[in-house]
Amino acid sequence: MSNPSILVVEDDVAVREALAAFLEGAGYRVVEAGDGAEALRRLRVASAEVGLILLDLMMPVMSGWEFRAEQSKDPALAAIPVVVVTADITAADKAAAVGAAGCLLKPIELPELLDLVERYCAAD
Repeated sequence: MSNPSILVVEDDVAVREALAAFLEGAGYRVVEAGDGAEALRRLRVASAEVGLILLDLMMPVMSGWEFRAEQSKDPALAAIPVVVVTADITAADKAAAVGAAGCLLKPIELPELLDLVERYCAAD
């Protein structure tokens, strides 16, 4: 499959696994991370393979905001689009302020998620 991977960064294991299972069922490759620091480690190993990052904001170790600041500083990672996934209804403006490509509110509407993923990770 030529589709790039999707990095799902979410500290809630049930939510992360559900997102991964849904996306894999739709034919996408998924890499999972439980916090921003783990996400950075995974990206630095395989950044060329990742086409989209789905990023929770409120996480232990390194929040989504901190992750985004670090990602933006790294030229190898900065161009990977980020979609913020959050329950915070005020986060859309904040997500735009940090250059996120989009914002999905929890609970996630799966058709909306697929539309976003297809925009960034469609097969060639």
